[in-house]
Order: sequence, then C-alpha cells, then structure tokens
Amino acid sequence: MAETEDALLGGRLRLLQPATGHRAGTDAILLAAACEPVGRKLGDLGSGIGTAGLAAALRLHPEALVLVEQDAEIAALAQRNAAANVTMATQVVVCDLLSARARHAAGLSDNSLDDVICNPPWYDGRSHRVSPHAKKAAAHAVEAGGDIVTPWLRAASAVLRPDGSFTMIHRVERLGDILSASEGRFGAITIMPVHARPDAPAIRILMRGIKGNRAPMRLAPPLVLHDASGTFTERAEAIHRGEAAIGWP
Repeated sequence: MAETEDALLGGRLRLLQPATGHRAGTDAILLAAACEPVGRKLGDLGSGIGTAGLAAALRLHPEALVLVEQDAEIAALAQRNAAANVTMATQVVVCDLLSARARHAAGLSDNSLDDVICNPPWYDGRSHRVSPHAKKAAAHAVEAGGDIVTPWLRAASAVLRPDGSFTMIHRVERLGDILSASEGRFGAITIMPVHARPDAPAIRILMRGIKGNRAPMRLAPPLVLHDASGTFTERAEAIHRGEAAIGWP
C-alpha cells in the first residue's frame, strides 16, 4: 500500500495515510474539535488511520486513547500514527465494532470508555453508488440493505460507561435516523448544523449526547465553514489549525 505523510492542525498532527482512497479531511477535524469529554478515557470508533482520535487527544490530553478499526492494514497505520503523535497510553483494537462478540474477543469491554467519537458510514450501499476503491467504499457505505446508524449507536452505547459522552458527525439526511436510534440510549442531545457557506443548506450535523441522560434535545447555533468568497471563516480556520474547539452551548 502506497503511503503519504501529511500534516494537519497547523503541522502539529502528522499522519501516514494511504495515497489513494479514503483520506483525512474536514469531517474528522470537526469531529475531534466537537469532543467535550466527561472523563479521561477516549475512544474513536471506526478510527481509520486515527485522524479524529489523535486530533482530539492532542487537544484534550486524555489518560488513555482507544482506536477501534476493522481493517488490519489501516489499523497498523493508526498504531504508527499514535506512536508518532501522542504520548498517552494508546490501544488500537482491530475488530468488527458492530459485533459484541468480536469487540469482547479483541479486549474492548462494555462500559469501558468515558467518551466516544465516531463518523459512521454515510450511505446504504444499496441506494448509492460507492467508491470503486475498496477501503474508501468501506469507510463511506455499509453493505447493501443495511441500517446505517443504529448498529453504530448501539455499539457506542455499549462501550460507553453510564453518563459517558457520545459525539458524532454525519449527513443531514440521517438526522431522523440518528434521533430514533438515540432513544433509550442517549439524552441531553445537542445538534449543530454545519454549513459550507452562510447562504447554503447544512451539509453535516454534529451531534453530542450523554448515555442514559433524560434531558431534552437542544439545537445549537450553526457552524459555517466558508464565507461568500469560499475562504474559511475565522472560526473554521481556527478549528482546522487546532487553535479552537467547536464549543457546545
């Protein structure tokens, strides 16, 4: 597998990643910046090469970081990236996250994480064309006919301890599914729309919830990435340089 080394967060995060296919980008940086922890053990579910988890760890300095990835080759890159970027104890768990048996066999116990971040697949492979590149397709789509978000939220809820925080980024079209899948699992949910430009519809949503909480849902002010000229807004630029967090109301 051909690799490149790329710098994010103003050069503070250096990542080895595949030269082709799914690569680190804005979604992972926003997800990392959205994490507002309640504890000291942070997990990145479906971590890929570790972009979001490592970016969050550089800002938050948790006592322990757990990166969970199914693809062994990509997980090996995550292990190398962790060694190069952070000093806290880091565990790379190679397993099918959506299988409780596989998680347990790989050493990922239920109720073991204080905070979880994730960027689940975007599409049902049955209804959308997916990338011909196998690893990129796996990152963006589930198997044909599959439920996209419920299995991920179920897994996240399982590995989180009670009152742990869950943060995710996803497409706007899945908001209804996300809220439905959160019922009985997460409360105190806050939704933040993400807009490419101030006059454009939202393209993503950031969601934060607390396991087992019963507080009502809130809608946060939107995050706008670019101004009318297409340049990063001041806030978005600061987030991409690792100088600011999302900040939940």
